[in-house]
Amino acid sequence: MTAISNRLQHILSTLPEGVSLTAVSKFHPIEDIRDAYAAGQRIFGESRAQELAEKVPQMPDDTRWHFIGHLQTNKVRQVVPLVEMIQSVDSERLLAAIDREVERQGLKPLRILLQVHVALEETKTGFLPEELLALAPQIAERYPHVEVAGVMGMASNVDDEERIRSDFRRIAQVYHQLRQSVYANSAAFDTLSMGMSHDYPLAIAEGANMVRIGTDIFGER
Repeated sequence: MTAISNRLQHILSTLPEGVSLTAVSKFHPIEDIRDAYAAGQRIFGESRAQELAEKVPQMPDDTRWHFIGHLQTNKVRQVVPLVEMIQSVDSERLLAAIDREVERQGLKPLRILLQVHVALEETKTGFLPEELLALAPQIAERYPHVEVAGVMGMASNVDDEERIRSDFRRIAQVYHQLRQSVYANSAAFDTLSMGMSHDYPLAIAEGANMVRIGTDIFGER
């Protein structure tokens, strides 16, 4: 077994049943992704349109690609046909661009996660909780070519564990509010994506059922 497959197997052994793994492969070479694939991993996360477009043809057809970074609207056309999910829908402008492009390309509705912003850093993007709760009831009618599969979010990049837990708790709260109201009858709304290499155990403790891990699998970039 390779170092990557060993690390991957270790991480998978720490994930409770029902928690899925997005292996964050951005900036890592195709050989590393193939190692993880050979060890059984299928969902990979990329954050640059060009890099994604280069990698997709080099991997087997059952590889499942998720876009996880900030997506510029002018890159939507390139990304939409390549991915199973866009985890990082952080504005209504982007939501509208994805909807238009899916319709234009004649594709089935694309699964997306709505990104919630609760972190201290202004550089992190996303909807404020109250913005998202206000927008959600209108999404199905306005944007019929997307399928809202849940929410994603990031905690503040701090050493304060209680702040990190609090951030994850707030993101989870938004998820559960939506699941009990707007998406109460939606089987598709089932994903709470939060937690990365440095904080995923805390995210899982607060309810995450999908984690995004890169460094702990592939090593430092």
